Amino acid sequence: METSPFVRIVVFVIHHKILPMSSIPETMTAVVVRQPGGIEALSYETDYPVPALADGQVLIRNEFAGLNFIDTYYRSGLYKQDPPFISGQEGAGRVVAVSSSVTDFSVGDQVLYMKLGAYCEYTAVPASDVVKLPSGISMEKALACMVQGLTAHYLVTDATVGLIQPGDWCLIYSVGSGTCQWAAQMAKLKGYKVIGTTSATKTAPSCCDEVIVLDTVEGKTYSDFSSKDIVQKVMEITNSQGVKLILDGVGKSTSDISVQCLSRRGIWISFGNASGPVPPFSLLKLTPKSAFCTRPKLSDYVATREELDRRVGEVFEWVKDGHLDVRIDHVFPLVEAQKAHAYLESGQSQGKILFQI
Repeated sequence: METSPFVRIVVFVIHHKILPMSSIPETMTAVVVRQPGGIEALSYETDYPVPALADGQVLIRNEFAGLNFIDTYYRSGLYKQDPPFISGQEGAGRVVAVSSSVTDFSVGDQVLYMKLGAYCEYTAVPASDVVKLPSGISMEKALACMVQGLTAHYLVTDATVGLIQPGDWCLIYSVGSGTCQWAAQMAKLKGYKVIGTTSATKTAPSCCDEVIVLDTVEGKTYSDFSSKDIVQKVMEITNSQGVKLILDGVGKSTSDISVQCLSRRGIWISFGNASGPVPPFSLLKLTPKSAFCTRPKLSDYVATREELDRRVGEVFEWVKDGHLDVRIDHVFPLVEAQKAHAYLESGQSQGKILFQI
């Protein structure tokens, strides 16, 4: 027997707490990748299905989404994801529906999250991955704290596995923008001495103890890592000892430099591919200094609710206390997703890039 519309509404209300008089449409605008590729792979669509709400999830009406380099890796196919998929790794907005098993969130809550599928109007997210917007921080600034801020936090704290101590030197590439702006500031908060690299077109954070200014690639705005002898500069600064920690989000252009700049029992943390992925290399290169190398990812450092809350809490407190300078570089409308990706990949940005939805 066919179920009446009234019965269907009652069943929905029983299973999901919804905002009275709210209207959740069947379709939405979204930026979808149907085939990996260049920026043209980002398809702005106005009739993509609104996701169904599963048990343990909340449905969020996005107001902003964040742009991160990892979005370009999924778009290009460097990181594999079965198409079609909605791009984007982080979003912020208001809860419009809550599954019956969720008790920590209510309709109307302002929230943030990290989950694939944020370049759209509505995203269904497990409640275990959702964070409430803290008081005293704007939604835009708080969203900037998520992927980049939490990545910088785990890189400077847990990923180092205790191999760097207060007073030791670290080398952080590309401190003029993105995650490494955060990392340089956090490294100083942890008591490390910071050597940062940046291009002549960007400004390094004032917290850096030493800055190596690089030329830009001809016709581009991003750094030419062959324009200066970074190894020589690092050895001069550290009295030929090298650095205990390297944070490397560049990849291909800096991998050989990183190995040479390490001190005895130093650690090279490779976490990005801005210039392309690190090519295969022999582990014997690490032998002369008994060096360490790791390739971590954020999800393994917020794997539990306790760890997510601890990391978010510390980053938000640093922002509230004025210890972290959060820069919003540009806010694009979602329809300009292709333009935003091109802007990020050009190396022009000097802070967080957001989409307004």
